[in-house]
Amino acid sequence: MQFPSPLMPARLLRRYKRFLADVLLEDGTETTVHVANPGAMLGLTAEGSRVWLSRSSNPTRKLPLSWELVEANFGQGPELVGVNTMHPNALVAEAIAQGRVPALAGYARQRREVKYGVNSRIDILLEDDARDPCLVEVKNVHLMRTPGQAEFPDCVTARGAKHLVELAAQVADGRRAVMVYLSQIGSACDIRLARDLDPAYGAAFDAAHAAGVEAIGLVCHVDTHGIRVAGQIPMKG
Repeated sequence: MQFPSPLMPARLLRRYKRFLADVLLEDGTETTVHVANPGAMLGLTAEGSRVWLSRSSNPTRKLPLSWELVEANFGQGPELVGVNTMHPNALVAEAIAQGRVPALAGYARQRREVKYGVNSRIDILLEDDARDPCLVEVKNVHLMRTPGQAEFPDCVTARGAKHLVELAAQVADGRRAVMVYLSQIGSACDIRLARDLDPAYGAAFDAAHAAGVEAIGLVCHVDTHGIRVAGQIPMKG
């Protein structure tokens, strides 16, 4: 995934109300930008952090700038981290289509946002005439408290636990279900559950895994030109 136009550098002043942040542009202008991330963003919101913004081509949008990247240091030197949670589904879909996720290869078709279960939508549905369908739920990962070890979630996610329960039900009905945890931190060597931040999600993950729901970890290469899936890493649960 390439950014459609060059990103704009700025300095973070504050992030608030989950979806808003104030930044200082290079010309000295202070402005409010959209934050497409409902999580806590632990470790990524320090005042003065260098951030990069995209500009919407929609002239009617109230906040034309969106926060895309932040420079963070997890103990191995500064690196760019993707914070926009609108991108992971497209990134995983692109990687699957290009054959870069071996565990999800061999399906003839993929569809996005398909209804299933109890009032839910699956991020990606893989289909093939010769095999059962595969439901793929994608989770964005941008928490790192130990160098090299990415974690999910960064706050309580009752919605995420609900997805695990519904995917387990799909497996019981004979379908394949896969959780994909996508790290937008390029230095991640593995992904684990932040069980201390959301014990209920950890319990739901364990129950879903026991029921046959698979879990895959992927890591991204992130730079100011774009983001792409770089490969698979262990998902240790």
